[in-house]
Amino acid sequence: MTNTPAEPGSTPVPELPDKPTGRRTGLITGIALGAVTVVAAAAVLISNVTGGTSGAGASGRVTVKIGTTDASSDMWPVLEELAAKEGIDIKPVNFTDYTQPNPALSQKQTDLNLFQHLFYLANYNVANHDTLTPIGSTVVVPLSLYSKKHTSLAEIPEGGQIAIPNDAVNQARALLVLQQAGLLKLKGGGTALSTPAEVDTAVSKVKVTPVDASQTVASLPSVDGAVVNNNFALDAKLDPAKALYGDDPSKPAAEPYINVFVARAADKDNPIYLKIAKLYHDASVIKAERAESKGTAVIVDRPKAELERITDSLEKTVRAAQ
Repeated sequence: MTNTPAEPGSTPVPELPDKPTGRRTGLITGIALGAVTVVAAAAVLISNVTGGTSGAGASGRVTVKIGTTDASSDMWPVLEELAAKEGIDIKPVNFTDYTQPNPALSQKQTDLNLFQHLFYLANYNVANHDTLTPIGSTVVVPLSLYSKKHTSLAEIPEGGQIAIPNDAVNQARALLVLQQAGLLKLKGGGTALSTPAEVDTAVSKVKVTPVDASQTVASLPSVDGAVVNNNFALDAKLDPAKALYGDDPSKPAAEPYINVFVARAADKDNPIYLKIAKLYHDASVIKAERAESKGTAVIVDRPKAELERITDSLEKTVRAAQ
């Protein structure tokens, strides 16, 4: 796979592995050990130098590369400043679509990532026989339906075209959103792994077109609506208040969609990485996150053990569906 340039001003994206293949319909497909050695008044080595992490210099400072799909977020400078005071230099590494950050983390091109929710992570791990692990929670955000042609659900015509993300987990969530909005029906009521093949076309008002999640906004002029992930919607300056519909991130049903910091399994107890996850919950970072999300983000602070338990349960769900 040819690497796509990073967004202006972001850290250049490293050479990536080929996009994995071999998946259940709709399922995404894509450990080296990292060790932390602390020596009093000396250097801290986060992982071996062939990976994505830079070791500590003479000053004892440590560089941590974090993969993300929204390096331009206003949250990052705030988190970077807090971490810098702790001797940690955070370097966000921007990727242009969701398929890239996990393989890069697994191959030690980065040290952590922050772009996905728990269900996406579970789906990735099962499809790729990987063991990437959540180490800290951040937010749950809505998945919303936007339109440039219509101002209400009622205006969407019979047979209207709706673009949805094509990755397995966000695709299923988008289908459930459209069902909740009364625009389609899924056979059997749908599940967290539903695909467009499960749409009951005979009783559905709209047709869905799966596209890369990063292209849902770009598709808006040519479709009747698009279900857009929150980060892409905000980057495109879409107003959440004008979304035609969205799910409720505060409900218990949204638990699989908790966004998380993710590490390789060998690094899940790395104190530096855990410190970064904890710093996210500083009041200054939360303020920036809420402001940028225009109040849509629901802050979640769950223990690491709970995040691992939820991920394990979701992985079992994915395996059972295969």
